[in-house]
Amino acid sequence: MSKLLSRKIAPSPMPAEISVVDLIDGYFTAYNSARLREICHLLTQEVLKDGVTVGLSLSGAMTPAGFGVSVLAPLMRNGFVDWIISTGANLYHDLHYGLGLDLFASSPFLDDVKLRQEGRIRIYDIVFGYDVLLETDAFIREILRAEPFQKRMSTAEFHYLLGKYVREVEKQVGVKNSSLLATAYECGVPIYTSSPGDSSIGMNIAALALEGSQLMLDPSLDVNETAAIAYAARETGNPDVAGKSAALIIGGGSPKNFLLQTQPQLHEVLGLEERGHDYFIQVTDARPDTGGLSGATPNEAVSWGKVDPEELPNTIVCYTDSTIALPIITAYVVNQCPPRPLKRLYDRRSAMVEKLRQDYMAAKTDPDRFITSPIPVAGLEEKVVREPAIATYPCGTPIRNGRNGHR
Repeated sequence: MSKLLSRKIAPSPMPAEISVVDLIDGYFTAYNSARLREICHLLTQEVLKDGVTVGLSLSGAMTPAGFGVSVLAPLMRNGFVDWIISTGANLYHDLHYGLGLDLFASSPFLDDVKLRQEGRIRIYDIVFGYDVLLETDAFIREILRAEPFQKRMSTAEFHYLLGKYVREVEKQVGVKNSSLLATAYECGVPIYTSSPGDSSIGMNIAALALEGSQLMLDPSLDVNETAAIAYAARETGNPDVAGKSAALIIGGGSPKNFLLQTQPQLHEVLGLEERGHDYFIQVTDARPDTGGLSGATPNEAVSWGKVDPEELPNTIVCYTDSTIALPIITAYVVNQCPPRPLKRLYDRRSAMVEKLRQDYMAAKTDPDRFITSPIPVAGLEEKVVREPAIATYPCGTPIRNGRNGHR
């Protein structure tokens, strides 16, 4: 029998009571339900094991719907998510829950002019008062005036400090279930934002800059720290356990690219041979044929060296609404997988970046990794020292042909 005929569909009537595991295993038989089942199986059977570092990218309005508290926080506490790249908007709206402010489920068909007159904000079918924004903004500005924030830092350090303050507020106001930021602080899960100015948090940081604040979010620190995390994922400290890297992508957009670009940063820019992420799991509603990154497939990512070409069987894309898929996936893995020890990658950032720096400086001494004759640029003096580029094959492996030259 052909290997393509690998799973017989044997339908049976739905029982009155059924667990989430039996529902997915027995009734998610084809199309995107089957892809969702495959994601659950890949996570439980391979990804959420010792030695695999799981990075999650988050886009779309997930936290306003409460998923930061209800879904993402449990994933972190169980050790199933080791580091995160999120839109700033998701982190901003997560703060509402940490501050004990109220958001309400409503209708997507309300009169927006009337809502504006009443001082209410709508995110599709979520409604909350304008004062929720104002109180959240006031909280952000107040704590960002504190001395620990008056310096240059990565967004991981910024969100760690923010989560620390939010956790204290949660205790004061009696919040029962911690927010995404507070949970990440407690679990040592670093959270990065690929576009820190593109949110209300960034808007408030900019306002404080007008007052003379010394806070500066440095994207170069983020790029190096995230690359260092991907680089360190290969080493587990246990010779019997292979280190692997998994990309769990919710939505698409800039966070998706920031997660995946760690691999080209390692081999294309730093000259450190890498094989790409070992696992690529995405839930998206974006089409691949428009050329946008949100819908780009794992196969396309191979050509950039973002995904290991030998690991394509470990790549799955489910085309559905993330607000449907993420709670189902979480319920499945929490039921099926024992908690993993927390990696606390936030605490290891400095050591990982230093290892990356040392190996990069060593790689620069290898002439076979670099192009020594870059394309000339008119107007530059001849004595300008140019950083060598790195020649690689599409899979990301540096070209080692014993000579230098253009790709």
